[in-house]
Amino acid sequence: MKGQFINDSIRYCAVAFAGAFFAADASAACSRDSLQQLTDTYVQAQTSGNAAMIPVADRSYYGENDQPKDITEGMLSEAISPDFTRSLLDTTQCATFTEFVAATHEHPYVIHTRMETNDEGKVTIMESVVTDQDDWVFGADVFLTHTRAEDWGVIPEDQRDMRGVIKAAAEAYINNWGDPYLPVPHGTPCARLEGRIYTGTRDPEGQTCTMGAFPQPIKTGNRRFVIDETMGAVSIFHSFSWLDAGLGPYHQGTPTSQQFRVEGGMNRYIHEVTACTTPDCSRGRPGGPPPAN
Repeated sequence: MKGQFINDSIRYCAVAFAGAFFAADASAACSRDSLQQLTDTYVQAQTSGNAAMIPVADRSYYGENDQPKDITEGMLSEAISPDFTRSLLDTTQCATFTEFVAATHEHPYVIHTRMETNDEGKVTIMESVVTDQDDWVFGADVFLTHTRAEDWGVIPEDQRDMRGVIKAAAEAYINNWGDPYLPVPHGTPCARLEGRIYTGTRDPEGQTCTMGAFPQPIKTGNRRFVIDETMGAVSIFHSFSWLDAGLGPYHQGTPTSQQFRVEGGMNRYIHEVTACTTPDCSRGRPGGPPPAN
């Protein structure tokens, strides 16, 4: 298995290049059934701690928190039973995203994983944002309660947004971090789940997704997408350039995953998990970024 993965000397920028290459080369033969089978296999592999279950292609990439790893030595070598999972299936890119919540495991985790496949259904890129204790506002039990209660069901075909609309709504939220005057299409209601913080608790029927301005403009880089029109959802993996105060000002950023539910062109739910490279991102406070208005 080790020979199938690039070694640790390859820099993470290779992921962005590879992601663009495989997205452009995605085959129309990719189906929701095949992608669903792949995400089911991923959950089974993580549950059993058996990385060999993942159908990997030659010269594939596997990484956790923006660090290349041997797949047999990463999270998939540990048997972790989930309390809840949710997957997005992108038949245009032949890509998947899975939210994996293990709140009752002896070592709680919230893991976001994205995979890209070739036209043979084999994984070419697999990467995870793995969060646990000491990561940004981590709280798997609270996260589980709220993600499980939300409605991310299939949207009727005549009510679905196009890919570009879903992506634009989500990116507007992140772009607003760099310019707080940029408009963001949040619906009402709209709730944001960030670790153990759930903004919808304050006003379940209100729009509580709006962020206040950060202390400095933030430009997130290396964005990778999985878009599922059927669920009106998009996952964005990116590098959060400001949050981890333990990093220098020129660091690429902190591994972060954002997941959005978009209904009628408006954000309905937003999830974030961020893997700090220093304990609690060296912020020394329990709260997250600026609260919702």
